Amino acid sequence: MGIELSLADVPLGPFEGLLVTVYSARSKGANLHVSRRCGQLRTSEVRTSDVPLETAMLRRLCSRCAAWGPWGRPGTGLGMFLGALGGTGLLYQLQSYTEPDEDERWTDREARDAAELLRAEQDLDPDDEEEAEGGISRREAHEDAEALRGLIFAHWRGAGRSLHRAQAGLAHFPWLEEWAKPSLTVKARYLETLRAQAARFVDPEELVVAAAATALPTPELPHADPAFAVLGGNSRVSRALVDLWHRWQSAAGRPWEGPGTRGYLSYEIVRGIRSNRKGYDEARAEAGRLIASWEEQAQAAATPADRAPRCRLTAQMQEASEAMPLHGVRDFLDGLDTWTLGVLLTWTVDADWGSGVLTLEVPDLVAERLLSPVSSLPCSPAAAAPDLPERDRGPGRRPGIVRPGVFDDTPVCDRRPVTVDHLRALRTLGPGADELYVVFSVSGGAEVLPLGTIEKRLAKGWLGVLIAGARDLPASVLGPQELERSPEPEAGEAQLSGRGQGVHDPNFGEGLGLDEGTRRTLRQTYATEDRDLNLRLLALARGAHDLRSLDAGRSGWLPVAVWHGLLTEDRLSLAPFRQPGSDRWRSGSGLPLGPLAAVQLYTTNASSLIEGKGHSPLCRHAHERAVVAGDDLLTVADLMARTDFDWCSKCGGYALRRLSDTQLSYYRAAHQLHYIKRRLDREDGNADTETSTVSARLDELAAWQPDDEAEWCGSDSWQWQDAIRELTRRVARSHAVTDPGEPAS
Repeated sequence: MGIELSLADVPLGPFEGLLVTVYSARSKGANLHVSRRCGQLRTSEVRTSDVPLETAMLRRLCSRCAAWGPWGRPGTGLGMFLGALGGTGLLYQLQSYTEPDEDERWTDREARDAAELLRAEQDLDPDDEEEAEGGISRREAHEDAEALRGLIFAHWRGAGRSLHRAQAGLAHFPWLEEWAKPSLTVKARYLETLRAQAARFVDPEELVVAAAATALPTPELPHADPAFAVLGGNSRVSRALVDLWHRWQSAAGRPWEGPGTRGYLSYEIVRGIRSNRKGYDEARAEAGRLIASWEEQAQAAATPADRAPRCRLTAQMQEASEAMPLHGVRDFLDGLDTWTLGVLLTWTVDADWGSGVLTLEVPDLVAERLLSPVSSLPCSPAAAAPDLPERDRGPGRRPGIVRPGVFDDTPVCDRRPVTVDHLRALRTLGPGADELYVVFSVSGGAEVLPLGTIEKRLAKGWLGVLIAGARDLPASVLGPQELERSPEPEAGEAQLSGRGQGVHDPNFGEGLGLDEGTRRTLRQTYATEDRDLNLRLLALARGAHDLRSLDAGRSGWLPVAVWHGLLTEDRLSLAPFRQPGSDRWRSGSGLPLGPLAAVQLYTTNASSLIEGKGHSPLCRHAHERAVVAGDDLLTVADLMARTDFDWCSKCGGYALRRLSDTQLSYYRAAHQLHYIKRRLDREDGNADTETSTVSARLDELAAWQPDDEAEWCGSDSWQWQDAIRELTRRVARSHAVTDPGEPAS
């Protein structure tokens, strides 16, 4: 009988005593709930409280919350621990596949009789209706035996998957091992019972012959045999015989199809030819003789000496990795053909189901097929590690132990350094966890990095701690909610920001700023449940110094909507920063770039020596792939210094990182100053505007300061003030200035 387990029976280990938020009715002794929206919480007066995690508290949980949660954020240690227990996690796996299913039972004798029947009648004629024991036809008895074989195999695979998930999950929580040992013993015993029953349906000699058949070289085919003349010319005969060989070799590699079944392949060579046509029977008969000769070659290749297990191999199950979610429904034995499954049933001598590493002792021919590139099961000689990347090699691999202090909201001073094994545990136990983190290290200080980049650094010896993920950000700093209700501007191509707006318009250049980036992210996030997460990812990603560092080698992890919040394809109007010249339309004011000098631009190609135009990472010509590590990074200062760029005419060639509030404020101030200079340059003797209006605006611009005054010093500040003083003198000498409310050009 299986062992009955509940959440209250689980040792809590280092998580015992941690505070968790629960909800309940106000009555004394009411059930506790971990979700305010739990269907069993039927009251309008809900009490919210923080209680320590302990056995007594778990006993008061409602059955729905105890089984399915949700418990906190998926990326925290406590959330991963409790999430791994609930649902189809550890508690479910430890209690499943411990005894025969009540609805699908069979006896050991039934399994033995079915195996003997299938072996004795391997080549049964599908039209055979001869009566067998029990008053049913031989065909029906054969079909029932095949159905039982499939059922036993399915249960063996399911039991192996369940044991794997249980052991793999327990490896992250070592304090549960002793508690779970009785359940694991029962599961392992039942798995061995299923393996022994399934092995009865497998003939080891057939497995060796199948391996020999797949190893045979392509024989010399009788292309000129007159018996195949009905097929057509030499080229058609050649193609038909090659196809017949491949079909036979593929069928011979499947151990449950006997020689009689493969004999029917002779009909394939005359497919599409009428059966009453002259030469039809001769071609089919000759194809049958060819198939029989190949069967003899396979039998001869599988010599008696090759059938004794002599080679020891280590096999690594492909799906038994950190990439497989614990709560997924995929069987990690899926993808293996019947021959490979037969090999596992027959020659497995040791199995670590938790890591998916099996030890096999097989005949040489079987080992040769398992080690070949076409094998569906990665294997290597037992003396060597499995033929897998270094980080996945079984012998040196350790599961990440999940405990408070790595992912939790513990004080930063108590954080433990993160390791590659911790990240594997995070991907396995928290598939919905954050992909972007603030990290700290002595070598790099505080940085914003995706999980993929953190993992690469850890492989090179990086030492650091996780500070916070996107879901850790407080909602109070994410920005005003009215941004979501802002009207959407008209769509258009890349344009000069501010075109059509007067420089004194309060919305001048708004499309370049951070607020508009937030609006774009919200407008392009179509699922309501993703809006909060995308705003958090946007806020965190804005802290990255170089957006190329957000390329984790895995496209699509950061939503496109977030990239549109980080970047814009609107163009800066750089006229105020060009040097004065004789061209009245392109002449600048020679203003310093100031805070705009370091504004970043990202392009696919900024080199004039490399063929191809430069595109914005958001351009359709670049497949809207966002910023990657191989993109080029420029600044506005670089853009002003060069004239040899070859930009895409569709997107303008680059994407601009959105301006901070200080940069946008300076951009507006520079355009206002440039506007006044142009009006003075065009002075035509009219005196419609009082000089006091312009002087007042110049005084306002002279008082402009960035948020951090330390950034506004040196030559930039002096140039700015010199330009204003010069314009002030010109205004004082001027007798007429045109209305400064005209839109910028």
